[in-house]
Amino acid sequence: MKTTIKSILILAVGVSAASFTSEIIEKVSVKSSSISWEGKKVTGNHEGTIQLKDGFFQMEGDAITGGEFVIDMSSINVTDLEGDSKGQLEGHLKSDDFFGVEKFPSAKLVITKAVKKGNTYAVTGDLTIKDTTAPVTFDLVKAGNTLSTLLTIDRTKYGVRYGSGSFFDNLGDKAIYDDFTLDIKLTL
Repeated sequence: MKTTIKSILILAVGVSAASFTSEIIEKVSVKSSSISWEGKKVTGNHEGTIQLKDGFFQMEGDAITGGEFVIDMSSINVTDLEGDSKGQLEGHLKSDDFFGVEKFPSAKLVITKAVKKGNTYAVTGDLTIKDTTAPVTFDLVKAGNTLSTLLTIDRTKYGVRYGSGSFFDNLGDKAIYDDFTLDIKLTL
């Protein structure tokens, strides 16, 4: 009997403590959020979009303390080409030469630290592409219910080396730069 009462008291204290925590989960609107990408090569660039599959921020009061975001890699869309050229580039980006979407259908960003400076957060996180995780840092700006950033990613850190002058010689004007950018706008 004493063990049962003690267990109930411990459970009650635990539940009470959990109810007073100020950390909340703030879901991101997938429909209202957007991610645009740009990749550059010696002879020009390509642009497109990719869809957010799911995401949330961990909040303490009105401050971001963490978060997690999943990107649907099968949604890679090229916006600067049309017709066969568009389809060919989308297919190539989804192939094993680049993001291997059939085997790796999503990418994930986990925010591990966010330091608030006015309406900007200095963010540290772990980005996973093709089952390879590497740290990233970026500034995230909050304006009302929208958070935005321009994130530069070195694709070679995630095993995406196709056409990289850092790994292949004599590419000439076929070289593709290692960095690509994501222009991210998240709506709460």
